[in-house]
Amino acid sequence: QVQLVESGGGLVQPGGSLRLSCTTSGSIFSGASVAWYRQAPGKERELVAESIFYSRTTYADSVKDRFTISRDNAKNTVYLRMNSLKPEDTAVYYCKIRHYWGQGTQVTVSS
Repeated sequence: QVQLVESGGGLVQPGGSLRLSCTTSGSIFSGASVAWYRQAPGKERELVAESIFYSRTTYADSVKDRFTISRDNAKNTVYLRMNSLKPEDTAVYYCKIRHYWGQGTQVTVSS
């Protein structure tokens, strides 16, 4: 059974930083596109960042120049580095590898 294990969420003040991690088995990670989504209360799930086949990466306009998606192939892990966090970044963040989803990790930005 494939599992995606997320970690790194929490409560942070505006302007702060967090790094989310998502780890899975090597069998699905190798060569896979990876992505992070988020869903705020009362809103639809939206794409935050995506890394496609080791080539291009895309970001939502709202997070460009603040968030960075990266991967460590040796650890079968994808990361989302989030800087200059804003209250509107508050959401449950989900990683996606191929068609598999993580369980979500809560990020709350509040003073």
